[in-house]
Amino acid sequence: MIEKEGKLLADEIKETPVPYGSFAFWWLGQLGYAMKFGETVIYVDAYLSPYEKRQVKPLLTPEDMVGASLILGSHNHSDHVDQPLWAALAKIDPDVIFIAPAPFFKELTDKPGIAENRLLQATENTVIDFCNIKITPVAAAHEQLQYIDGHSTFLSFVIEGNGCRVLHTGDACIYEGYLTKLKTFGKFDAVFLPINGRDAARYRRGCIGNMTYQEAVDLTGELAPSWTIPGHYEMFADNSCDVELFRNYLDAKFTGQKCWIGNHGQCVFINHDDQ
Repeated sequence: MIEKEGKLLADEIKETPVPYGSFAFWWLGQLGYAMKFGETVIYVDAYLSPYEKRQVKPLLTPEDMVGASLILGSHNHSDHVDQPLWAALAKIDPDVIFIAPAPFFKELTDKPGIAENRLLQATENTVIDFCNIKITPVAAAHEQLQYIDGHSTFLSFVIEGNGCRVLHTGDACIYEGYLTKLKTFGKFDAVFLPINGRDAARYRRGCIGNMTYQEAVDLTGELAPSWTIPGHYEMFADNSCDVELFRNYLDAKFTGQKCWIGNHGQCVFINHDDQ
């Protein structure tokens, strides 16, 4: 279900006050979110280009996103780094800054035409401080870890700002050492993670998978964030999962762990002191 879209959603994102010690987010579909920390608006893995197989239509246009500070892409797949969207934003908003894994710097400056000084190269453990937001990339395994010239092609992002700490895993599976890396950051106010899983049929057709809903529950239980937000389960009919399986397993295994399951374009507030 879509709660808000277009100008109504764009205006809400721009005009919603976000007091210190909280952040707001809006689910845009797949693993894409608008997030607001104080006055700073960032988009993470926003997938908003038209495509005939989408089950959730694009909620915003590039024009709606003008005024955002940061556009983050966890890896160079079209539903996470939406190159047509990035190209359009680069042309119409001279101030927005893009962040993507370092191995794709040349492709993203060549193809979408993003100026080199507007694309920040994300590498594991290299902190990016920009516009009162601190972003720390962590290598992610999209079925497996992958490196080019020593830099991970898949990233998770730890985002800190306005007194809050958030984890956006990007497309990810659990690998040895991943949990240890994440626990060094301390408690997360929110964890955004995929639950669509993986299988042989999808892999054979080139659809690289993610953690299953059971693995997503286990990661949630280990990290014990104030809130967990499952995603990546509704956009494509042939790469999905019933989110109620996640909800029910989480409730059974980690009773009391809070999760948000709601509507696209819905404004959600999370406070740092939520327990």
